[in-house]
Amino acid sequence: MKFVWTSAFFLLTNLFTQAQVLTSEDVSLSFFSDAPIEDITAESHTGVSALNVESKSIYFKVAIRSFQFRKSLMQEHFNENYMESHKYPHAEFKGQLTSEVDFSAAGTYPVNVEGELTIHNVTKSYRVNGELRVTKQAVEAQATFLVKLVDHQIKIPRLLIKNIAEVVEVSVAAKYESDDLKIVK
Repeated sequence: MKFVWTSAFFLLTNLFTQAQVLTSEDVSLSFFSDAPIEDITAESHTGVSALNVESKSIYFKVAIRSFQFRKSLMQEHFNENYMESHKYPHAEFKGQLTSEVDFSAAGTYPVNVEGELTIHNVTKSYRVNGELRVTKQAVEAQATFLVKLVDHQIKIPRLLIKNIAEVVEVSVAAKYESDDLKIVK
């Protein structure tokens, strides 16, 4: 699995210009479904990300099967019945920071990101509010946004409509670290 992600990073850094590209394998993603009968939450700590400091492009990718649930039956239904992870193994976001961020000055910056999220092989445009924290050692990104399942053609059987919310809250956090990070003066 590590080889696949490393290969993906190699390709990503070649897609970006020769500007400073920060990569992260320290990416956490989670989602929360607030439904009348039962709340559902799942987490993954195996996502990858790249941030091009010059062009302000940002990229995230996560394996659907990497999400962990507190109940194994939920995880099985999630992968087999809803996400069909055998057909659509990854979720991916490609976006652009539209807010100004001074990567040469330490601080916390509210950011807006516009991009495309692909889940279940359906791509949809999103505008997301988030935050970047710049220090001498790292850049940390975090955001929370809503995803309508119907927008990505994820079907909920009528029988289970009270068990699964039609809109889920997605949270993402990434930490880009490097021994030679020379962004902040």
